[in-house]
This record gives sequence, structure tokens and C-alpha cells, in this order.
Amino acid sequence: MAEISNSNDVKTKSSRPLIEFAPLFLFFGTNYFAGIFWGTSVLIVATIISLGIIWHLDRRIPMMAALGCVAVAFFGGLTLFFEDEFFIKIKPTVISGLFALVLLGAQLLGKQPMRAILGKQVSLSSAGWNYLCIVWIAMFAVTAIANEIAWRFLSTDAWVTFKAFGLTGISLVFAVISVPIMTKFSDEDKPSS
Repeated sequence: MAEISNSNDVKTKSSRPLIEFAPLFLFFGTNYFAGIFWGTSVLIVATIISLGIIWHLDRRIPMMAALGCVAVAFFGGLTLFFEDEFFIKIKPTVISGLFALVLLGAQLLGKQPMRAILGKQVSLSSAGWNYLCIVWIAMFAVTAIANEIAWRFLSTDAWVTFKAFGLTGISLVFAVISVPIMTKFSDEDKPSS
């Protein structure tokens, strides 16, 4: 029975990236065929469905996923209500910039915000949490700056492509940078809570 449960856990974890990135790629595809407003509508609905699937699989919703869903619904809703693509285009700048500032502020106050976000999935030493937080602050800052440049200078279709693939690429680069930190500063002796 434990083997079946472990097998299901592996399947759930391996399908997680597909569940999390599906709304973004549906946004890209819909924008390509039907334009930014239809793409935004699909992004909102797909993000909510994705969150529902995560809830169904885990019986919990990660804080970052919940915040992302609220941001998509808010900025996407403004885009559709005002029929102005500006709002969906600035979402990555505003949200990433806000995350960078919140993490930086909490880190400067000695709060170790990454432990609060990832503490149930990862166990690191105090130094590890500090280094990981620096990487995440840098990731969010780079994302905000890159998006700000992209939406101002690219066409809408080119920006959607950048959002789907460029911002995802930035996240993947910083995820790769995070792995050695998590390996080096793993606190395996500490029981997970």
C-alpha cells in the first residue's frame, strides 16, 4: 500500500510543472489565435482551474500559487473590464517587484521569509535560508526589470511570447542557481515540521 501511495506522490510531483505552467501556455496559444483579451480570459480561467487541481491533489494550496492566482484575476480582470492590455502587461512588473521588496524587507528585519514560504518542503540551515532568499530577491528583481523593458518596447504578441518563454526561462535559471544552495546548506538532521 505504501508503494502505491509513493507512486501517486511521484506522479503528482512530476505533473506539477505541467499543472502550474499550463495556464501560461494556454494564454500564449489563445493570444496567438484570438488576441490578448481572449488570451487574458483563458489565463484567468485556466489559473483558477489549475489552483483547483492543486487543491484536489494536495488538499492545500501553496501560498505563492494562491497569490499568483489572485494577481492574475485582479490584473486580468482590470484588463478585460477596461479593455486595456496595459494591466496584464504590468502584472509581472508589479507582482515581482512587490515580492522582491517584501522579501528584502523581511530579510533585513531578520525574519527569514523563505523559511515561511518553503519550510514545509525544504529543510535548510539558517545560512542556507539567507542565501536562498538573496537568490529569490534577485530573481524577482530581474523578472520585474525584464518585464518592464519588454512590455514597453515589444509588440503585444512579442510581449506574450516573452512572458510565456522569457520569464519562464528566468525562473528556471534561478531555480538551477538555487539547487547548489539547497544541496550545500541542507539541514537533514532537522526533522521536517
